[in-house]
Amino acid sequence: MTPRRGAARAIQGGVHAPLAHDSALKHATGEALYVDDLAEPEGLLHAAFGISGIAHGRILEMDLEAVRAAPGVVAVITAADVPGVNDIGVIIADEPIFAEDLVQFAGQCLFAVGAETVGLARRAARLARVRYAPEDPILTIDEALERQAFVLPPYRMARGDARRAIDRSRHRLAGRLRTGGQDHFYLEGQISVAIPGEDGDMLILGSTQHPTQVQHAVAKALGLADSAVVVEVRRMGGGFGGKESQAALFAVIAALLARRTGRAVKARASRDDDMIMTGKRHDFRIDYEVGFDAAGRIRGIEIELASRCGFSADLSPGVNDRAMFHCDNAYYLGNVAITSHRCKTNTVSNTAFRGYGGPQGVMAIELVIDEIARYLGKDPLDVRRANLYGARPRNMTPYHQKVTDNVLPEVLDELEASAQYRARRAAVDAFNATSPVLKKGLALTPVKFGISYTKAFMNQGGALIHVYTDGSVHLNHGGTEMGQGLFTKVAQIVAEVLQIDVTHIKITATSTGKVPNAMATSGSVSTDLNGAAAQNAAMKLKDRLTAFAAEHYGIPEREVVFRAGKVRLGRKSVTFAELVKAAYLGRIPLSATGFFRTPGVHFDREAARGRPYRYFAYGAAAAEVIVDTLTGEHRLLRADILQDAGRSLNPAIDLGQVEGGFIQGMGWLTMEEVCWDGDGRFTTHGPSTYKIPACGDLPADFRVHLFASGRNREDVLYRSKAVGEPPVMLAISVFHALRDAIASAAGGGLSPLLDAPATPERVLMSIEELRARALESERRAAE
Repeated sequence: MTPRRGAARAIQGGVHAPLAHDSALKHATGEALYVDDLAEPEGLLHAAFGISGIAHGRILEMDLEAVRAAPGVVAVITAADVPGVNDIGVIIADEPIFAEDLVQFAGQCLFAVGAETVGLARRAARLARVRYAPEDPILTIDEALERQAFVLPPYRMARGDARRAIDRSRHRLAGRLRTGGQDHFYLEGQISVAIPGEDGDMLILGSTQHPTQVQHAVAKALGLADSAVVVEVRRMGGGFGGKESQAALFAVIAALLARRTGRAVKARASRDDDMIMTGKRHDFRIDYEVGFDAAGRIRGIEIELASRCGFSADLSPGVNDRAMFHCDNAYYLGNVAITSHRCKTNTVSNTAFRGYGGPQGVMAIELVIDEIARYLGKDPLDVRRANLYGARPRNMTPYHQKVTDNVLPEVLDELEASAQYRARRAAVDAFNATSPVLKKGLALTPVKFGISYTKAFMNQGGALIHVYTDGSVHLNHGGTEMGQGLFTKVAQIVAEVLQIDVTHIKITATSTGKVPNAMATSGSVSTDLNGAAAQNAAMKLKDRLTAFAAEHYGIPEREVVFRAGKVRLGRKSVTFAELVKAAYLGRIPLSATGFFRTPGVHFDREAARGRPYRYFAYGAAAAEVIVDTLTGEHRLLRADILQDAGRSLNPAIDLGQVEGGFIQGMGWLTMEEVCWDGDGRFTTHGPSTYKIPACGDLPADFRVHLFASGRNREDVLYRSKAVGEPPVMLAISVFHALRDAIASAAGGGLSPLLDAPATPERVLMSIEELRARALESERRAAE
């Protein structure tokens, strides 16, 4: 589009511009450098891992002589070789680097090998001879509950009198839902390179969402101060939460071997080892009892959440808390009690995954709403609307935070109309009435997702900006780039503040040596935190330049205006670069740090009340599926999505996040099944046994839009909203569309029993169980 004559030139790539990801072309051409692509230091060794073959037991003997004698092996290390602390626990010190005498899951690391090539290292690791005294493992949530095995005590959150309200309700229901785990299946697996320096210093080139946590873990294991360890991350080939806490083990092992040998070490897990040794999304058992009226409005509800945490706490405390925080989703629950059990099992420690427990909590209440609708013979969308948050007093969450920015009624109105929900509802019913084998299903579900860390101290971000004398800018902040476009958005913010083209901003690798004590890149808060910190640093620089220009050119500060690469100085103007050069000659500092802490967030855990979230992001999705009732196979035919991103900082990147999050959520709920055998060995540890959505699984009709009227009521970066995690929960519409299709297979009067993931096998079993139940009901009615 050619600008009209005389129009002021706008900067390229400021906020709200649909700018391409800064590395998009490099990703497509293969030029983007990941850790395994970097030039290897001379003498680099490769690490391999010796892992447990049993789920629970004592180590009687570990004979590693054949490992040490194997060709190419330079070093073999065990727990005895850790100079510092043999632990990488994030919240609780309950996760050893190497098992010492007790094995707690099949796949736990026992020792590590450093060899001249990766092949030699992996072959050597298989030569170990280990004798165990096996003990009875706890493998499932049910077993853990029966044996009262928990990584942390149960936690309860309540408001009102749920029990009394249920007992007094006209209608009551109770039920259970199980949701499965999910492997992160990032394209780039876990990897770290450790490079030893002088005085015992260690440089880690890693693929991690939390460089600070890796820094702390390496320093603790080596017995060093944090300042002796620098962790650097330019980009990851995907993370999704799996590289937050779980990256530490691989970095620590590389560092221990580097310390032992004095040589650089690369620890790169094979896909099989990666999937066996690292945690997943938590699988949950959800139990509920609900009381409601004839309109379907919930009067009282009790929800019990039990998750498989694995053998250690890892990040389970936060994941389970967030599941509780999201058990309300979009609905006002006046009388509610939520209890969470954090189950300890002899399986790998489950960890952060996109949504961080939120999806499991939302699944709980959406099942309840769907069950109420089927019990009353109402359209589920009408029951959802009847329970939505509204005006006072129906605006208080179970944790006593007021919902003051609710745009869900408008979002639902717009999506219901654009998706033609009512007409398609009738069309689906008509199709099912005449199709004995193929059945269609339709569902429209909303999402309300809290944005902030629920631990107040975590809501902080830092940034560092240098301006060079040619006007170019070096940008660094505490967030990490895993393909989600964070670096691009933060650069756009700096470009907007300084009014320069984004092409003049050099985005640099995240480093603990530049921005210390940064939080993990997770929880959808990284743009809010790091972008605001970068904005703060840029404003400091702009203020300095403004003050200098006013003094240097003898004009009031109000006449210094930054606009589109130039700076107007009263009646004259100079380029941004010219002003910077003059400021340098005037001895003005051209470097600034920025900091941001989220205002107003707090939570009293003992009282289970507060304001854990600064704001909520909203969205809704309508999904239409078709199911083959003879095989259970199913396909998503159409998806309509409307996501509230406020005033989007970058609509192109945000749309990509919505599409990707939705499909990843669909994978969790329909096909990605994680399995262990009866002895606790993980069996779905590769692409031959674990299936993620592919291009062919996308709906042929995929309509994704950002809510045009969106505007964050909180003073968050240019009125934008986070968009990384909320779209995962939009895929719950697919799960309920499948339930709708299954229900029609038995006449539509009964509610199907279906757990997630709704694989073809589970769908088929659900259909057969529902038909058997319908026949039994008919038989009893005939009697």
